[in-house]
Amino acid sequence: MKSPVVKRSIVIAGHKTSVSLEDQFWDALKEIAANRRTTLSEIVASIDAGRNQGNLSSAIRLYVLAHFRNPTGGRDVPEHAGHGVSMRSTVA
Repeated sequence: MKSPVVKRSIVIAGHKTSVSLEDQFWDALKEIAANRRTTLSEIVASIDAGRNQGNLSSAIRLYVLAHFRNPTGGRDVPEHAGHGVSMRSTVA
C-alpha cells in the first residue's frame, strides 16, 4: 500500500531540505502561493522562520488549516499562524 505522505525537496533561504506532507497539503500550499503571487519556497521559508517548536511538516499543516479556517479566506492569516500566537487575524 502506497503511503499518503509524500516527501519532497524544497529550498528554504538557500538551503535544500525535505518536507513530508500528504498530497492534499502540497496542493493546498501551492494554491495559497498562487493566490498570493509568491513561491512555495517563500511561503515555507516564512512558516519555518515563524515556528517556535515542532517540525516543519506539522507547522505547514497548521498554517494550511489556519488559512482555510479563516473567514476571510486566509488573506489575513499571518505566516506564523499556529505557532505560539493566536490563529485569529486582526483587521485594521
